[in-house]
Amino acid sequence: MPETENYPTPLGDAGKADLSAEARRQRALLKAGALQNAILTSANFSIIATDEKGIIQLFNVGAERMLGYQAAEVVNKINPSDIHDPQEVTARAQALSLELATTIAPGFEALAFKASRGIEDVYELTYICKDGSRFPAIVSITALRDDYGDIIGYLLIGTDNSVRKRVETELNAAMAAAEKANRAKTDFLSGMSHELRTPLNAILGFAQLMEIGSPLPTPPQKRNLDQILKAGWYLLELINEILDLSLIESGKVTLSREPVSLAEVMLECRAMIEPQAHKRSIGMKFPRFETPYFVEADRTRVKQVLINLLFNAIKYNKPGGAVSVEYTLRPPESIRISISDTGAGLAPEQVAQLFQPFNRLGKETSAEEGTGIGLVVTKRLVELMGGVIGVDSTVGVGSVFWIELSLTEAPQLAAKETERAAQVQPLQHDGAPLRTLLYVEDNPANLELVEQLIAHRPDLRLLSAADANLGIEFARAYQPEVILMDINLPGISGIAALKILRADPSTAHIPIIALSANAVPRDIEKAIEAGFFNYLTKPIKVNQFMDALDVALKFAETAADLTPKPEPA
Repeated sequence: MPETENYPTPLGDAGKADLSAEARRQRALLKAGALQNAILTSANFSIIATDEKGIIQLFNVGAERMLGYQAAEVVNKINPSDIHDPQEVTARAQALSLELATTIAPGFEALAFKASRGIEDVYELTYICKDGSRFPAIVSITALRDDYGDIIGYLLIGTDNSVRKRVETELNAAMAAAEKANRAKTDFLSGMSHELRTPLNAILGFAQLMEIGSPLPTPPQKRNLDQILKAGWYLLELINEILDLSLIESGKVTLSREPVSLAEVMLECRAMIEPQAHKRSIGMKFPRFETPYFVEADRTRVKQVLINLLFNAIKYNKPGGAVSVEYTLRPPESIRISISDTGAGLAPEQVAQLFQPFNRLGKETSAEEGTGIGLVVTKRLVELMGGVIGVDSTVGVGSVFWIELSLTEAPQLAAKETERAAQVQPLQHDGAPLRTLLYVEDNPANLELVEQLIAHRPDLRLLSAADANLGIEFARAYQPEVILMDINLPGISGIAALKILRADPSTAHIPIIALSANAVPRDIEKAIEAGFFNYLTKPIKVNQFMDALDVALKFAETAADLTPKPEPA
């Protein structure tokens, strides 16, 4: 029988399949090995692996580059907490103890605790390099487990966080500098407003006194007084508008968003603006609100916006022209107030420049005074209240300025508030007993102005005090019906004096009106929150001053009626 030769036998299908699977496995292992090698040799990430006790077992190239150690210097020798800032490690242990309601020892235990509970933890820390230098890092820690779920070590992957930290530090420094600059700007504006208003108070106050004095001024004197008052009120308008614009741009304006009755605001605006229209022979037409509409806005700012638009419609109208105010409902929940005039109108290129600061659209040389700021302030205020402002204009026909505000429901107490406001009306003083007014003021010109104003009120007598301490003594001794208080006083301020008077039962009931050149909204809000009955800004407007005084006197009279009288012995 011939000898059998050993020839390779052909592989069956099963054998081929086994070979193919083995090849895929080998390729997968090669890929995994290449991936693992790429990770371990990456210079951009520090990769540190420990055993279950926290002793370093792996220290990759990235860790060597970042920390300055060679792997042989740390493997089987130290744990990661030895190259972390110890204060941060202790703080982290305390934070984790509070978070997880258990005690965690400082050290690597703090770093690994959450990871050991199956929670991957990512945190910021400071690495300490071999040469003692430090750098911020972001580290992710994960527990490593065997097939049975037991912890066999921890993996820490870190990246240098220096650039982001530097950017954050620079950004925070820039923000702090900007905030400091804004505060300085606001303080400067507040101070300048006060310094400008103080002399204006004397100019406008005494000019108004001369206008109504006895004997009445001659026609030439009246014309001179008119020029003084016109220039003074214009200067005050300029101060107010620059202050408003600066506060809006610095984000310091605070608005009270509440239901505001359009009918009430429109009546107030009409009372203020119609005399101006009559002087220029401008016809005015206002809407009748058959249905009470309320907008969500700041009442004072809505009035400011409407008065500015109405005054512009009068100022830039033609002689004998007309101004019409209308409203239309805009879906879904808005109302549009439109103010149209019969002036010269604006060309498209002028409309495009309309809301630019100090741009008067070529009116700089006209007879009409203006700052070029009013419309800018108006636009910013409307937008701060969540509204929209716009204009439609035709040259030779006129312009229509409009604002849109969101409608809201009427406040439940609106009727009661209206009734209460109606009750607080200036008193008729015929036959009224003499009442005492105390004015705490250190400026002689301001004091003389108020003295002359009160001289027109035979029902009042005026006491004065040059500083707050003397004012407090006078208030306790003379029990005035009303106190006028300057804010910037020598010694203690008007606000400090107010607090003392409010804390004293013998003077706590007296209404105190602030009369100050501080006109920044923040200062006014601070004073009202402190407890002032009212806040009037200088320069004094005589009618406004008298009205505020009458309201305070009425309050004092009511408070006196409600105060229990001591029983006779």
